[in-house]
Amino acid sequence: MSNAQINDILATVQVYLDGLFEGDTAKIRQSFHPASSLFAVAADGKLVNMPREEWCKMIEGRASPKASGMTREHERILSVDITGPNTALVKLNCAIAPRFFTDYLSLIKLDGRWVVINKTFVAETLTA
Repeated sequence: MSNAQINDILATVQVYLDGLFEGDTAKIRQSFHPASSLFAVAADGKLVNMPREEWCKMIEGRASPKASGMTREHERILSVDITGPNTALVKLNCAIAPRFFTDYLSLIKLDGRWVVINKTFVAETLTA
């Protein structure tokens, strides 16, 4: 794994985090492939499978963390795992109060740039 690969992957992840914090779906669309989806297990134990565009509409319908006066203190990239020239997995933490997220971002390199193809996440309620 080269420093250039890591830097390119981290740049994609930063665009995602900026878009999430700012409520900027153009940045979300830039960092996530059009075919991407988000996956999680709902409170009722059922699979959540949310396509990128459905997620973007949800983001557009809520106040952004930035507009709500939240900080980015909970953002942390925990690991970057690169396998081969075109696949990577990034584990990170972020928060949109009152929830704290752990995301697993699967990235692929297409046409010379890294994009998220899949996000699997878990959300927990933040406590004081």
